[in-house]
Amino acid sequence: MPTRKISRCLLPAALALALSACAVGPDYHRPDVPVGNAYKETQGWKPAQPADTALRADWWRAYQDPVLDGLMQALLAHNADLAQAEAQYRQAQALLKGARADFFPTVGANLSATRSGSSGGSDASTRGTQSTLTGTVSWEPDVWGKVRRSVESSRASAQASAADMAATRLSLQSTLAQTYFNLRALDAEQRLYAQTLQAYQRSLTITENRYSTGVAAQVDVESARAQLENAHTDALALEWQRAQYEHALAVLTGQPPSAFSLASASGIGKLPEIPVGLPSQLLERRPDVAAAERRTAEANAQIGVAEAAWFPDLTLSADGGLSNDRWALWLAAPTRFWSLGPALALTLFDGGARQANIEQARAAYDAQAAAYRSTVLNALQEVENYLVQLRVMAREQQTQDRALTASRNSLRLTENQYAAGMIDYLSVAQVEATALSTERSALSLQAQRLVASVQLIAALGGGWQAAPDEGGNTGSPPNTGSPSK
Repeated sequence: MPTRKISRCLLPAALALALSACAVGPDYHRPDVPVGNAYKETQGWKPAQPADTALRADWWRAYQDPVLDGLMQALLAHNADLAQAEAQYRQAQALLKGARADFFPTVGANLSATRSGSSGGSDASTRGTQSTLTGTVSWEPDVWGKVRRSVESSRASAQASAADMAATRLSLQSTLAQTYFNLRALDAEQRLYAQTLQAYQRSLTITENRYSTGVAAQVDVESARAQLENAHTDALALEWQRAQYEHALAVLTGQPPSAFSLASASGIGKLPEIPVGLPSQLLERRPDVAAAERRTAEANAQIGVAEAAWFPDLTLSADGGLSNDRWALWLAAPTRFWSLGPALALTLFDGGARQANIEQARAAYDAQAAAYRSTVLNALQEVENYLVQLRVMAREQQTQDRALTASRNSLRLTENQYAAGMIDYLSVAQVEATALSTERSALSLQAQRLVASVQLIAALGGGWQAAPDEGGNTGSPPNTGSPSK
């Protein structure tokens, strides 16, 4: 092929490469959201030590509970919802690879053999076999940046999917921890009722003995028996409540409820110190916020994809091959053929479809940007809510402890008065009911504080960190493996 002809054919390709430095559509900038310089409800909040300025990925270890640690590891390994989120992330990664493939040419090959024949007016006839081997190369240079915007969109979608998986994992971990602490609170209540039933049984026995000697009235005996049976009823209700929490833990850890059981423990749990950080850190530490931001970047890139439709598509293609009517002569003297040339394609009229697609893409971006701002504000609200809840609950715990001490002292004094014959059993029953209610309220408040601490950790992002390039146009998806130990 003459050099001049080759130069003419390669000229469009060189032009395409020169133009490929530009990409239509707006460059992405993360939407601005006012988050404030500090949280409002941190008054009285104990600051974290310098060594504990950030949450860890394995945040649940702060509760120092080996059973909870084991349940969390089982969740990470066997939870079905987490496996589904991981598969969706792999699907997004595959879509990103597919988008990147458009940067490269498409190469194909075709091998065919055709047998044909003809005959004239006489008996003479001709028959022959034509064998053809053809190779094709086709490439559409990314002149206007359409492919780059598509890759940008797919990359942001993959990063959003990675953040979705992290959000799913954090939600499941938070649910497991809350379920676990609620179960432990029921264990404590069951121990309380076991002690209460023993005390009520002793009171009934004492009252029956006093009645048999004529010291107490029959109404005292019936009051003591009614109190004992009511306590039995309440204790039985705790059994099915605990069983339901146990079944929930089984499903969260990927096991059938029939194959899972959790022994009772002596304590509810220890409330850890939680490093709060700054509001601006939520933009990197909350996976749902990161996912919303990445979807905003994805929507922004789609504007460029839509705008690229206004420009012509340039395709460079080449065909070549070998042809012969005898296989044996393919290597010796085949017939060669080739073709090479560019093609431009441009839509001249589409009834406004391209403009409508651009308007749709811009509206989708505006909607996603608003969704991102809403996600950030809701995240800030959650943190503030749990901060004030934990702060007030700490004060409630102090008043509850004083009430518990007074209730126990009142019960001790009332039982002594009853033993001395100074009061009837109805007065004792009222004080015992108040004491039991106070004990249950104290246990409930302790469990609520643990649950609220888990909710605060989840609201802060649970120690998850976005990749350094998560807020930009490019970058790899964040690490979504199991948290480091």
